Amino acid sequence: MKIFFKLFIIMLIATSCNSTQSVAGINDEAEIPEEDIVRFSSNALEYEIIIIEPGFNSWLSTMAQPEGYYSQSYMESRNNVMVQEWNTRVLQPLRYSSELYQLQIDYRPGINYGYELNYKLYNYFIYFQLTYKQKLSAKIPRI
Repeated sequence: MKIFFKLFIIMLIATSCNSTQSVAGINDEAEIPEEDIVRFSSNALEYEIIIIEPGFNSWLSTMAQPEGYYSQSYMESRNNVMVQEWNTRVLQPLRYSSELYQLQIDYRPGINYGYELNYKLYNYFIYFQLTYKQKLSAKIPRI
């Protein structure tokens, strides 16, 4: 059986701008500048990560630690914790903003997603926590 991993993280630029606009209208990738979309996929493992977040791509290239700074096992362990908390928040829309936590992430422990996917996902969580003043784990997010 083929393993499919799709990650769609879609965030709003600001909650005050067009707050009545439907999510379906925001999800249209044609309206989002290409520099704000980060894609990574692997045909060998059949997974894909798509991060649509204004400003993340430039933050990743300028503020994040360079590739190789963290080990893959470190990022996997941190990603496991933060994905669990993320998914918990998606399932509690009355407690956590459904504008911030829209979709669950299918990230499974024990699957080797490779360094690049773990690097981008880990850094997205850091960016998300710093930008939206959220805390997805006991560790304080820092760059």
